[in-house]
Amino acid sequence: MVFTPKYLAAFAGLSFASAAVLDERAPDPCATIAGQKWVAPKDVRACYSSIKVDEALKSNIIEVVNKTLAFHASTNYQIQAPAPFDKDVHEDIVATLARIKNQKYKSDYDLHIDLSRSFKRLNDGHVVWINRCYYSYLTFSQAAFVNYLPIPLSLLSAPDGTQNVHISPEAFTVASAEFPDQIQFWQDSLGPLYKGKLESFSGAKVLLINGLPPFNAVDANAKIIGSYQAQTTRQNGFFSSYQATASGWTYIMGNFAQQSLPLDDYVFLTVQRTNHLIPEVVRIPYRSRMGASTKAFTDVKSYIANNCVAVPATNGKDVYGASVSSFSADAEPESPVAEFQQQAPVPAKVARKHPINVILDSSPLSDVVLPPTLVPSLPAVPGSRNAAQFYLLKDKKTGVLALGSFSDSDYNAFLDSLLSGLVSLKSQGATQLVVDVTNNGGGFVCAAHWLHRIIVGPKSTTTPQAGLDTQARNGPLAQLIVKEIIKNNLDPDVELLYNPLQWTNANHQPFGASDDWLQPPVPKTINGKADAFSQRLGQECQPNGFPANIPDTALFDPKKVVIVSNGRYVTTT
Repeated sequence: MVFTPKYLAAFAGLSFASAAVLDERAPDPCATIAGQKWVAPKDVRACYSSIKVDEALKSNIIEVVNKTLAFHASTNYQIQAPAPFDKDVHEDIVATLARIKNQKYKSDYDLHIDLSRSFKRLNDGHVVWINRCYYSYLTFSQAAFVNYLPIPLSLLSAPDGTQNVHISPEAFTVASAEFPDQIQFWQDSLGPLYKGKLESFSGAKVLLINGLPPFNAVDANAKIIGSYQAQTTRQNGFFSSYQATASGWTYIMGNFAQQSLPLDDYVFLTVQRTNHLIPEVVRIPYRSRMGASTKAFTDVKSYIANNCVAVPATNGKDVYGASVSSFSADAEPESPVAEFQQQAPVPAKVARKHPINVILDSSPLSDVVLPPTLVPSLPAVPGSRNAAQFYLLKDKKTGVLALGSFSDSDYNAFLDSLLSGLVSLKSQGATQLVVDVTNNGGGFVCAAHWLHRIIVGPKSTTTPQAGLDTQARNGPLAQLIVKEIIKNNLDPDVELLYNPLQWTNANHQPFGASDDWLQPPVPKTINGKADAFSQRLGQECQPNGFPANIPDTALFDPKKVVIVSNGRYVTTT
């Protein structure tokens, strides 16, 4: 694999200042939705579409993105990925950016969609285009406006083992709790036959979506949602799901019932309701809800001024600059990348000390509460902490670790809790283990290595590392940065990931302060393109990244450990 310092994640398209200028024509479409919590998606699209492209900013952004990709992305591999992902990843993003640079667009919104979908065709959760005009100003837990339906979908198994698409059985419970101020609108919108009967559609079998088999819609969504190479994983994102978080269990609506852009106005469903024999057709409208962090506006001009321009957190900072003292302050600002991660933010002073790999996504991080009937009823075992919850099943021999994240506000406490929870399970009689990493968005790289090590014990595949060899991108600018750090001692506090003191060689020995760890480069030709990488690098976690109380033996027999996931799990390696 290729390790990209610091987060294995690139702001492939953060609009440093929105590439947009005001369309002065009247009437002002943004005034129509100003000050309203719920609006029609078409009105949001009209507002977005009134923002015109600033060609100078567009050109500047594409230039910056191209330079950023050289550090963070495997663009040459993604021109045509090898099997088994050859049909899933085949995007020459550099060529696409050249095409976009020369193409004219009616609006900044059209430009945004083209850029967003181009990057999503990479199916790489570490390379995402995000424009602040269309996603929240302060936190990405809410987009500027999010499209919702009150009917999330699930893929359910029948008694004979076949699977079918259904409106989630808990749909009305979830929608009533999350959208109490909008549920009556949906009740009234069902037409004379079904008015007020939204609850009766919960659990209904879905026969057609907009007149086509349900998986036509599933596959169409998989083509534009990005983030994961495997199509099945992208398909799973269409459906509702769950995640263990630091604040409790959350319900994930899925891409059908929650859209980060106002793409659709309504959906026609042909369904078979529970205890009904005859298929029925119902039309249900999407509604757009303003994000809680979207700045107030009255018209398109104020919308741009308040939500589209660069802010202090937009770009990185000089860690040796005037504000360097803030890195030790209690009220330290979050890293810019944290705003777009599919995990709860990690304090910047914690994140800077530990390698992190967290997925970026243009779908809002869910804060919808999981219905109480779906929350585990078993008591949590001692050692449970934040997004890591331990349970002992009623058979008294099966332990469960529900691990919704490898992120935590306290690195050492988190690793200690993983050990404590597993030891607690063993002390209560557990001899086998289920690890549920459904929708785990990633986190501390060394936390994943730690969990692997304590479960299966010390062996050649865990010590000094799990055999996951690493190389770094090794372009001309990266080489120059390393040389300057060494020559002029530019990083005395070892804050920078290009500092040789941050790395070990292939024999797992630390580099010295004067070692040019990017020399000599390893040249490669990938899909006909010249590229370069570092030499093979060694382990990054042991011993400094592990607590001192590491067990000498395995806590569980590896043959009795099962990992459960919907595939939407980020490898923290």
